Amino acid sequence: MNLYQINNTQLKTLKEKPFKLEREIQNLFEQNLTLLTGLEFVKSEFTIKGKRIDTLAYDAQSEAFIIIEYKREKNISVVDQGFTYLSLMLENKADFVLTYNETLNKNLHSSKVDWSQTRVVFVSPSFTENQRLATNFKDIAIELWEIKRFENDIISISPIKKTRAAESIKPVTKQNDKIKSVTAEIKVYTEEDHLNAASDEIIELYETYKNAILNLFDDVEIVPKKLYIAFKKDKNITDIVFLKKALKLSINLKKGQLDDPKGLTSDMSEKGHWGNGDYELTVSDTKNLEYIMSLIKQAIV
Repeated sequence: MNLYQINNTQLKTLKEKPFKLEREIQNLFEQNLTLLTGLEFVKSEFTIKGKRIDTLAYDAQSEAFIIIEYKREKNISVVDQGFTYLSLMLENKADFVLTYNETLNKNLHSSKVDWSQTRVVFVSPSFTENQRLATNFKDIAIELWEIKRFENDIISISPIKKTRAAESIKPVTKQNDKIKSVTAEIKVYTEEDHLNAASDEIIELYETYKNAILNLFDDVEIVPKKLYIAFKKDKNITDIVFLKKALKLSINLKKGQLDDPKGLTSDMSEKGHWGNGDYELTVSDTKNLEYIMSLIKQAIV
């Protein structure tokens, strides 16, 4: 991806300034982890059973630990390394919880962690075609993020998306005991997981709202979670929960930030609910579709 700087009507290509050390990438991520990923930083250089984890993070939304590894070299198997770390975590759950509590002075109980939502994120200036293909499964708990530095202190960070034709990794698990054991416990959710349990009417309603949300902005990413489907553009914009006869939408704005003259949303700031933000509404039809899109749009404008 090329970046340009505009001067009046003239464009100048920004030259890439490659990172010299892997540690530069790690420092940049760890010092800005919440801004870049929404994750909680736990510990740097976490060592367990002779293996060193670059960054240990925690996803409060998914209630799961996230392992982040930084790579400048291209001659690595991200799948082998990723499943090694996932297996290591599942075999040593108590150590991860203990590290979290001791480092952050908190009292997280192992039973509160959703180990099925654990994942590994690899961050690198570039990935080979083989690495991309090896992780192009819709239900693999491994993510690739490309980071590049340009002149004028410009940073570009781009998660590599799975292709629409990405298949399931489950057929591969039969050939590898480590992958099989990990995938038996870790679950990467897809849209199909939510749609399979929904009626035709709710599926049609979801598709209508989904397409309306995607048409609001460019590059909106659909991120299925265990309890809802998130729509993201840098951050979660809105989340959709499937109900038996309706959809529940949350809008990712804090209390007092949403202009809702019709009063369709409920204030959830002091109530527990699935999804992000302090506003929520339930829909069973498309009667207020355009108005609801104007509410969701406020979460990004």
